[in-house]
Amino acid sequence: MATFDERAREWDTPERISRAARVAAAIEDAVPLGPTDRLVDVGAGTGLLGLALVDDVGEVVLLDPSAGMIEVATEKLAASDLRSVSAARHDLLVDPPPADPFDVAVSLLVLHHLEDTAAALTAIRELLVPGGRIALADLDTEDGSFHSADAEGIHHRGFDRAAVVKLAQSVGFVDVATRTATVIDEEAEGGGFPVFLLTGRRPAAQAPG
Repeated sequence: MATFDERAREWDTPERISRAARVAAAIEDAVPLGPTDRLVDVGAGTGLLGLALVDDVGEVVLLDPSAGMIEVATEKLAASDLRSVSAARHDLLVDPPPADPFDVAVSLLVLHHLEDTAAALTAIRELLVPGGRIALADLDTEDGSFHSADAEGIHHRGFDRAAVVKLAQSVGFVDVATRTATVIDEEAEGGGFPVFLLTGRRPAAQAPG
């Protein structure tokens, strides 16, 4: 089984770059983004999604548990001189959140790699300022054929949209909704694999009294 560290150098295929661009466009359509926003790309890999959104926000931080992925992302940032973007190794379910919270958290095909989805959503909530927004893209429920037999760390065969909405609400997100972000392998037999975008926000802090 090839690990994410081992696959990092070959990760940025044309298909993955295109997929990230399509999901970024869906996020731009669904979530208000502004020039002062700090955005975190959770499980960013080499940063394809976060980098596709760099012109919409003030700062982008790429977080991923794979040292290999972060090494490649850091090299890309250095080559592009993108001073508003940084990358760091971070395990969402193990490491404490960074000291400075974010206005927006995005991810692409990350949740199905995390066994405890409620814990993952709770950890993402803790990355955000009060009122901060999420835009998390993942697979609709599928039959297991999306991944190869040797794929690393697959804990869920996609998600039922109604169930993931309820789960996000149960950990404290409000205004939760889903929409279709893109379809992977749309031309394949069976119509491909739909990818939903889960949106919502952390409630704003309540005024005292």
